[in-house]
Amino acid sequence: MIVGNKTLHKPGEDNRSSGRYIEVGPRGGSIPNPRYATIQQGDRLPPTQKAGRRWKKTC
Repeated sequence: MIVGNKTLHKPGEDNRSSGRYIEVGPRGGSIPNPRYATIQQGDRLPPTQKAGRRWKKTC
C-alpha cells in the first residue's frame, strides 16, 4: 500500500530494504507507543502490536 510517497508493509513481508521501520496504523497514521524495528536486507518484518497495523520505513 502506498500512502503519499511512503510505502506501507505488512508484518511478515521479506526482501525489504535494510533500515529502520516504525509501526503505523492501517492507513499510515501515527499510533500511541509505536514499535520500531531495524532489519537487514532479506529479513522479515516482525509482528505488530495489533492486527491491521503496518510498517513504514523511517530512514
